This record gives sequence, C-alpha cells and structure tokens, in this order.
Amino acid sequence: MKLQSFSPSEQKACFFCAIIVTYLTVLAWLDFLQGPPFWDEAAFWQSSLTFSHRLLPSLSDLREYYSLNTPLPFMAFGLLEYLFNQGIAAGRLLNLTLSLGIVATIGWPSKDRGSRALLCLLGLFLCPYFLFLSGRLYTEMIACTWLLLGLVAYVRDRPWVSCLAFVLAISSRQYMLAFPMAIATYEFLAVVNEQRQGQPVDLRQHQRWLAPALACLSLLGWVALFGGLAPADAIAAKSPDVQKSTLALTPGGAINFLAFIGAYIVIPEFLLFRPQAPLQALRNNWQKWLPIAAGLFVVCLIFPPLDTPYGNMGNVADLLPFDGLVMAMYYGLALLTCLRFSKPNLLFWIIVFNALIMMKAIPWDRYVLPLAVAFWYLKSIRYPGTDTQPHAAPDTLPT
Repeated sequence: MKLQSFSPSEQKACFFCAIIVTYLTVLAWLDFLQGPPFWDEAAFWQSSLTFSHRLLPSLSDLREYYSLNTPLPFMAFGLLEYLFNQGIAAGRLLNLTLSLGIVATIGWPSKDRGSRALLCLLGLFLCPYFLFLSGRLYTEMIACTWLLLGLVAYVRDRPWVSCLAFVLAISSRQYMLAFPMAIATYEFLAVVNEQRQGQPVDLRQHQRWLAPALACLSLLGWVALFGGLAPADAIAAKSPDVQKSTLALTPGGAINFLAFIGAYIVIPEFLLFRPQAPLQALRNNWQKWLPIAAGLFVVCLIFPPLDTPYGNMGNVADLLPFDGLVMAMYYGLALLTCLRFSKPNLLFWIIVFNALIMMKAIPWDRYVLPLAVAFWYLKSIRYPGTDTQPHAAPDTLPT
C-alpha cells in the first residue's frame, strides 16, 4: 500500500482514526485506568505517596523515598494526589496524556514528513512497552517526554532549552544520562574535526556540546543528595549486585541490550522501510561487516549475554532448549544492531552510551523504550544517519 498516494487530509484522518482506535483499546484493556496496581505500580505508588503530603517536597522526602529511580515522576504523581486525591488513576492519566503527546510529536503527518511519520509511529507501536506502559503508573513516560523535548530542542538548535529538558529527563530516570552524553560527544568531536580542518568555530558551536555536557553533570547533584545513585535504603534492599559496588560491571548486559535494539528497532525498521537490494548491500559491505561480526563474536565468548528472567526477550530465551541457541539469538540480534549503526554518527554514540550504562543495570528489554522513542523521532524528521540508504522506500506499508 502506497501511503504517499494519500492526500495530506487523508493521512491526517488515518492518524486520528488509528490513535482513537488504539487508545480506546488500551483504555478498555486497562479497565479505564481504574484497575488494581500491576507489577511495579504498587511500589511506585508507595514512593509517590511520600510526596503527597505537601505542595513542595522536603529534603527528607527526597532522601528517603523507597525507590531506585530519581524522584521527578514520583513528585509529579504525589502532587496530583495532594491536589486531587484521585489515587493511582490520576498518575495513570498523566502518563496516558504524555503518551499521546509523544505520539503526536513523532507521528503527525505534517507537510514535511507526510506518510513517513505514520510509518515511524507504527514502528514505535511495535515496541510493545510503549503502549503497555502508556496507561500505567510507571516512570518511563515522564522520562521519555523530557527526552523527546530535549531532542526537539537540540535539532532546532536550542542547546540550553535542550540542556534543561535533559536535566529533567535525568531527574526522571538516571539512565537518561546516555542521551546528553552522546550528543556532547558527537558535537565535541565535530568541533575538533572542524578545527583540525582549519575551519573557524564560533561560540554557538561550542554551546552545542557544552549544554548537554552540563546536563550530564546534573546527575552529580542527585549523587550528592543520595550519597549514591539512589536513596541508600533502596540501594541496600532492591538494587542488583552490580549496582551495590561502584566499580562492578556486567559487560554481558551490553550484549543483551544490543540484542534488544535489534529486536525492537532494527527489524521493525527493515520491515517498514524496506531497503532496495539488501543482498547487494551485503556483497558491497562484507569486507567492513566481517570484522564487526568477528569482533562481536569474540566479545560474546568472553562476556556472554546474561541470563535474565525479565521481559519478553527473557521469556523467549527460556523457551529455547539449548544455551547455544540462546547465545545465537542474542548474538544475531546484537549483530544486526552493530551493522545497522556502524557509522560514527549521533545514533552510533547514543547506542554506545546506552549500552555502556546497561552494564550497570538489570538486562531488561523494557529499558530500550527511551531509545525507541528517540530513534523513531529522529527518523520521522529525516535526521542524518537515520536512513539506511538513500533509496529506501519510506512511504510503503508492507503488504
């Protein structure tokens, strides 16, 4: 089906119809936001109640709430409870509203983006955690909203607005640090490259790496407040072993995360934006791709992917009868990611820093959601590096 054959008004009608049907289905599935707490919602609600007794939180509230997550989402949920006393449903409604904002930012078929935006929105929906968490009291929607606002400001050359948004994103989830780190690195290297070529570099260009670098430093404020990466009681009782020691790392967790990207981003992108002559691309690039495949294989042998009980990928791994098949699954999906994002552009650095941070986290495919939001937004606006090749078919639905 050629979406580009639809008129702009027809594309917008498709957008509205799809969103209405999708979100009414989500609301019905979630008992119209009135259901009992699900999984982590119970713990997150208890943390939110810490901030529900006063308009502004105290230092004691900020130090003692019982969660590994930075507190901004709990402060927002607690404020809603303080103001309206509607229980967990108010926080769920906030997340649902933010989800709709993300959908409109990525998927609105504007004059410039047209049907490409609709395909990118479909790609976002193919990440199952987006709709799954849209109407639940989880912290991802608030974090992803600030992340998206940071990216929007960045691509519009508003570095200090972007800096503020990333500070708030880090205040919502610590691992949002990966995104301003990636932008700071990418922009700093761009400045260095221009200076090496003898090109003049003005203050505005320096601001493009200084602003995200300062946003990264905001995490130190939370570390100073907590005396660590999260409140001490939560670290002691709830964190995995890798987070209880400053120097501990699990490199295999990076392999898991690369595999999650392959499953939830690379494969959907291939299906929605079908490249022309993929076998020809393989023949043309095998000399570059073979060392990547060999290097990743060696890394997997030294640091095998972690056995995880969390998420959909963990469930799939449990169904496989042999450890060799589990290793092959993670290796194959991680290799897709490494080949797709092998060029040292902004997306490359975003994935590098996310993978590095995941060496200190539980290997849970839920953590790929912010990266999916970032990728599909950048692809919807045709940000450099988001197209696999210039002759991809961006306006075609698979039939």
